[in-house]
Amino acid sequence: MKEKIQRKIDLKTKPQGSLGKLEDVAFQICTIQKTLTPELKKPTILVFAGDHGITNEGVSPFPKEVTRQMVLNFIGGGAAINVFCKQNGINLKVVDAGVDFDFPEHLNLIHAKVGYGTKNILHEPAMSESMCIDAINKGKEIVNQEYHNGCNIIGFGEMGIGNTSSAALLMNKITGYSIEDCTGKGTGHDDTGLKKKIEILKKASNLYHPKTPLEILADYGGFEIAMMVGAFLEAKEKNMIIMVDGFITTAAFLVAHAMNKEILDNAIFCHVSNEKGHKLMLKYLNVEALADLNMRLGEGSGAAVVFPIIQASVHFMNEMASFEDAGVSNRS
Repeated sequence: MKEKIQRKIDLKTKPQGSLGKLEDVAFQICTIQKTLTPELKKPTILVFAGDHGITNEGVSPFPKEVTRQMVLNFIGGGAAINVFCKQNGINLKVVDAGVDFDFPEHLNLIHAKVGYGTKNILHEPAMSESMCIDAINKGKEIVNQEYHNGCNIIGFGEMGIGNTSSAALLMNKITGYSIEDCTGKGTGHDDTGLKKKIEILKKASNLYHPKTPLEILADYGGFEIAMMVGAFLEAKEKNMIIMVDGFITTAAFLVAHAMNKEILDNAIFCHVSNEKGHKLMLKYLNVEALADLNMRLGEGSGAAVVFPIIQASVHFMNEMASFEDAGVSNRS
């Protein structure tokens, strides 16, 4: 099948390889779907939200209340992810994975709360293994529902003040890169704030010595990150196309990848985040992102912005003429 896919790409009315990464994406999607005529059905982005106990240590200049406020902004349609999803025809759903707030039941929100934020990891692990498993399973259930609704391409975003700290620690434990290499300024830190953040995360990194991906996730993860891990695993199980966003979602992907290496076959890495550490994550996974837009917003925004490039790869595969169809001479 792979030979047939490559032949169809090569015989389009263009020099071989001239569409660059679009050709790579077309080949990948056709390989996933085992077809020469790929389809993108009901594209969806799920934004998982959760609070982090480590925010009590000042790892972010923003208070944890911003998590709740941004969830309400998502529901109200006012965030960047709302704008980009609307622009590109992407279905957007918001998930309360573990926000420290009781949202009214009537809100247009997936209520999947595991807890009211994680514990402060300077004093105890972020969550118990049973809570971590619960979060993973809820992420799987949500993706399974989207699959049965007809979605075959899905991306994930997140919201959670303090979650760049959680992501940096997960990266540190999974990849072995130093805390300094894994830690960036996050949402608005200056150099002084970054230095303090690194000191706190170094201390946290030395407190626990998890051996398995599940233990790493329970010790240092967030509820929204754990749910994304489950979501990634289920998307692979259902053979969906997976759009990977930036630093925090890729941290969740690292954990999922440690649990199932084959998940890489279904993943399209949409952009390189400007958050320090993301390029090293991509290097560790030996992958290239489609775009470098200097973005570091989160929310799944990079995946939403890059989605039209993925669409373009499918459109050229299905609609562009071959040399034979167009009556164009190929080579002498």
